[in-house]
Amino acid sequence: MLSSLRAAGLSVLCAALLAIGHAGPAAAVTAPDLPDPVEFTLDNGLQVVVIEDHRAPVVTQMIWYRVGSADDPVGLSGMAHYVEHLMFMATETRPEGTFDATLRQQGARYNAFTSHDFTAYYQRLAADRLEMAMELEADRMANLRPDLSTWERERSVILEERGQVLESNPQRVLSEQMRAALFRHHPYGIHPLGWRHEMELLDADSATEFWQRHYGPNNAVLIVAGAVDAEAVRAMAERHFGPIPPNPAITERQRRAEPPQLAERRLTLVDERVARPSMMRMYLAPTRRAGDQAEAAAFQVLAMLLGGSARTAVLPRALVRERGVAEAAWAGFNGTALDHGTFSLGLTPAEGHSLQEAEDALDAVLAGFIENGVDVDQLERAQVRIRGWAIYGLDDQESRANWIGSALTTGLTLQDEQDWIDILLAVTEEDIIAAARALDRRASVTGWLVPEPEPEQEGEPS
Repeated sequence: MLSSLRAAGLSVLCAALLAIGHAGPAAAVTAPDLPDPVEFTLDNGLQVVVIEDHRAPVVTQMIWYRVGSADDPVGLSGMAHYVEHLMFMATETRPEGTFDATLRQQGARYNAFTSHDFTAYYQRLAADRLEMAMELEADRMANLRPDLSTWERERSVILEERGQVLESNPQRVLSEQMRAALFRHHPYGIHPLGWRHEMELLDADSATEFWQRHYGPNNAVLIVAGAVDAEAVRAMAERHFGPIPPNPAITERQRRAEPPQLAERRLTLVDERVARPSMMRMYLAPTRRAGDQAEAAAFQVLAMLLGGSARTAVLPRALVRERGVAEAAWAGFNGTALDHGTFSLGLTPAEGHSLQEAEDALDAVLAGFIENGVDVDQLERAQVRIRGWAIYGLDDQESRANWIGSALTTGLTLQDEQDWIDILLAVTEEDIIAAARALDRRASVTGWLVPEPEPEQEGEPS
């Protein structure tokens, strides 16, 4: 069974593992019989992956660029995300609005997203409409014209997005402040949306310069998943992307390096919108490295054991069910990144218990976990969930394309992605404890989110 699982690009489970409680017995699910992904590269450097899945007459096309917000120019944070928005605007050959109107007429679902390490665009539509979508995508790769678009309006859109998505949510504001404290020099410390005062400086000229420097076939990955034939996709890609010359401005990404971290950081965010206090700690952690993913796999399984199940994971069981000091507790790991991963712990204290009391209890439970070792039964349950979610991941062509794309744009290979499930299942008890011991408070930031204190009543002694 595992040989068929490896064909899937199975790191789809990495995001899902932290949210699942019980995946059911592994024998209750059966892996679909799907061919391995096909990979090839055009002469201009465009990397192409085709995932054939003929179970429904639909296709997902994704184009991933190896550029993200960590590549924003200094002083112009939010640029990669801004260019993502402008990519839906005018080109040399099509006026603004054509891209959207054409896809809507075909009943397509489409969007884009920007992370620290990549920018991705996708369309999901009827398989016989793929060539039309590919032609549109190739056009904006080669011919974008921000100066012919309503770029000022689109800048207002991303400023509004920052307000709605980030600034309106105290938990996300805390996370932004924590990342800024965790990464003292590396650009991962800036949210992909950017700082508001720098976003206000973005314009058509700076966006054009950024696009010209980072966009081109030799900095992109095309992924096509669905009811397609790999050779037909190759011919189609040659017709539409093949004539685009490689961009000579594209070079290996150079980013500011994070200096050694020698001191733990703490911060407290007070916000009148907060109803219940909460605590989160974020550590620097390893990433999945090409040809060497074992260390990251140990951190992934550690996150599962500590917080992957509200019923049986170590932190919820000890802090919520047994000690009653927390209302909820969790753990998470993000290791699919080019430069640095993060490992996070968090909780909401129960009524009648302070943040300090709950945080001290969390630290005691973590220390006890390291001292006492891994519960073998719990590790076996985690492995069952890994197998189950790996199989479920085969059923979603978008997820397969998504996770292969994120891997290939963060320094991994298709083989790394196909091997990920086996590496997770090979993690030992000793590996997990070693990962837990490696969580270094000197390379961490702890954040408290607390409500505004009640104002003192008139005449009340201070």
